[in-house]
Amino acid sequence: MEAFGGVGGMKRITAMSRGLASCHLCQKVASSQLHHCPRCGTALHLRKRDSINRTLALLLTACVLYVPANVYPIMITDQLSSSLESTILGGVVLLIQMDSIPVAAIIFIASVMVPIGKLLALFYLCWTVKRGSSVSPRQRSVAYRVTELIGKWSMIDVFVVSILVALVHIGKVLVIRPGIASIAFATLVIVTMIAAEGFDPRLIWDKEEEQYD
Repeated sequence: MEAFGGVGGMKRITAMSRGLASCHLCQKVASSQLHHCPRCGTALHLRKRDSINRTLALLLTACVLYVPANVYPIMITDQLSSSLESTILGGVVLLIQMDSIPVAAIIFIASVMVPIGKLLALFYLCWTVKRGSSVSPRQRSVAYRVTELIGKWSMIDVFVVSILVALVHIGKVLVIRPGIASIAFATLVIVTMIAAEGFDPRLIWDKEEEQYD
């Protein structure tokens, strides 16, 4: 985004309007007529094709996956002749009862708050690209980068179950098995990661340029 002074004030211009494209791999800005980045050879494109619709489709899929990920057990503990099924929230409550509050807080934030926050943030970004927003493009771009970064850490609950399954297997006395929710939750995280990658944040700045035309 560039700004030029004039009689009417400041005019903001995107790189696309000047025939420039940013490489999504090395971030080098080059002429879109080159088709390939002169630095790393990656294909150049002005904007991701049908970015908003694809992102929304993935977000809706993630919302559907969020239900079984939290309703069904993510971990099953077999002890002697009994089995104990634990959902994500049930595991958090169990950890609190065991006085493992820091661990419970980490799992609650990473497995409950982060996925919900990421979904809401991406829905909001898609909506603002379509409808516009009073929030500055710079702030929305920062929100997108933060959302993209922290979303990967929401897989921590699946990692915890995997580690427990690998370590806590004491003969036939105690066996921990992953539940069906672990598959749903892992798929949910992967889908939201793809949704974040599919969203093109440059669309935010396109709206900014239109406001100054």
